[in-house]
Amino acid sequence: MTDPNTPAPARPLPPAEVAALAARVLDEVRTAVVGMNETLPIALATVLAGGHVLFEDVPGLGKTLAARSLAGALGLDFARLQCTPDLLPSDITGSSVFDPATRTFEFRPGPVFTGLLLADEINRTAPKTQSALLEAMAERQVSVEGTSHPLPSPFHVLATSNPVEYEGTYPLPEAQLDRFMVRLAIGYPDPGQETTIVRNRLARRAEAAPVTRVTDPATVLAMQAGIATVEVDPDIVRYCVDLVTATRTHHALEVGASPRGSANLVLVARALAVIEGRDHVLPEDVKHVAVPVLAHRLTLTPDAWAQATRPENVVTSLLNTVPTPTTVRTGP
Repeated sequence: MTDPNTPAPARPLPPAEVAALAARVLDEVRTAVVGMNETLPIALATVLAGGHVLFEDVPGLGKTLAARSLAGALGLDFARLQCTPDLLPSDITGSSVFDPATRTFEFRPGPVFTGLLLADEINRTAPKTQSALLEAMAERQVSVEGTSHPLPSPFHVLATSNPVEYEGTYPLPEAQLDRFMVRLAIGYPDPGQETTIVRNRLARRAEAAPVTRVTDPATVLAMQAGIATVEVDPDIVRYCVDLVTATRTHHALEVGASPRGSANLVLVARALAVIEGRDHVLPEDVKHVAVPVLAHRLTLTPDAWAQATRPENVVTSLLNTVPTPTTVRTGP
């Protein structure tokens, strides 16, 4: 039986139309967000590829503003969840509340029932609550008292994690980190960008920075469907698999990436290629997203960790050693 809450399949948009809409979305987000020239396109590509984003960086770099602006430009409902140690799973999923008028229990949806959810400082909440959110991310539904409730479509999570403080935090295990399609670091702005940030804040005289809606949920689904129609050259697929396979035998890694890493590498590279106006994926697209897609899926050996080796450096070294395909189609 068909679930009445399941949306009808979206009509795929042509890649050129997806690229034009994506450009408008990014332009609109950049009216509020300064910098992030590398991270914003990858974050948008991840959403259009159907995935979730983890921002891991110090506080105060504009992650909340970026998430809110992206949701506003895409026309998605936005909710922000401040993760704390006492947060319960029901605070995310919702719960059944007794209604005295009808003498029945009524389900009250939690903040997860939205288009784009910002889970702020996800590493500050307990593992049981983290699992409830990650289950919703994977299954696109929540189960409360034995009843499944489907989430809206599209549904995406942008989570943040503070890598500096460890006291009172619950770092996500590798298996749960794997649920995020990409992990992004923003980095500090340069002095010119920071000056612009301060001037913009003074000019608008408020913390909020409103953006104009470019698309709506139905259009986002159509953009996602359009990207899914783009064929990927077999040599590109093989290149992604070779990169991921190489992580499983690297001397600095105890655990390499799983096949989900290979699939996500292809999906994000394809979405980024379409955003940049192409209907085919180049090896450079794969290289552009390899670190955000793969680094958080790797587990270092104790020796590598003691030597301050970073997973990002391992991925970069593999990009320099795994042969790049040279027979990829570069046009229609």
